[in-house]
Amino acid sequence: MPGPESLASGIPPDRLLRLAAIFYAVLFAAAFLWRSVLGGGSLLYAGPDAALEGVRLARDVGLGVGAGLLLVVASRVWTRTSVAGARLSASLRELLGPVSGPVALALAGMSGVAEEAFFRGALQPAVGWLAASLLFGLAHYVPRAGLKAWAPAAVLAGALLGGLYEWTGNLVAPALAHVVVNALNLRWLGRTEIEIPTPR
Repeated sequence: MPGPESLASGIPPDRLLRLAAIFYAVLFAAAFLWRSVLGGGSLLYAGPDAALEGVRLARDVGLGVGAGLLLVVASRVWTRTSVAGARLSASLRELLGPVSGPVALALAGMSGVAEEAFFRGALQPAVGWLAASLLFGLAHYVPRAGLKAWAPAAVLAGALLGGLYEWTGNLVAPALAHVVVNALNLRWLGRTEIEIPTPR
């Protein structure tokens, strides 16, 4: 019987984590195969010059955490000040139900690393920053009234994450930013009642 942390869809957290682990493992494997095996490049780095420079840990971690927190603040402001933002958050909350801290962190880690490996590490070098950002938004399109705003929000977030990848030359900052956003927002959505503002 599902416990109190079950999703609204009735999936217990342990089953959700197993399904997520399979999905994100396949996504990460596809990214690795595409970039490292078929493409002959490194999945971690944007190119040979970036690989020679390596990861600048303090810079990349600082940028990742800072960008992640900026996106979290922007999403909270959007939720509190716009009907579209509030409807998206309310719909996601209804879909997810309560999510504990450990489950939110596990989902955030899997999704942040695998999605950045695929969209930034494999796709962006092949198709460019703009196309990768648009495809990232398209991957978040859900044809349901309350969730339609997720796609354009994901395009903007993807543009920022792609910019971090281009600037730093590696996946550390965008992956860390993605993990921060998902961990904080998943936990927040599970614990917060969303009020839909009245249109003016």
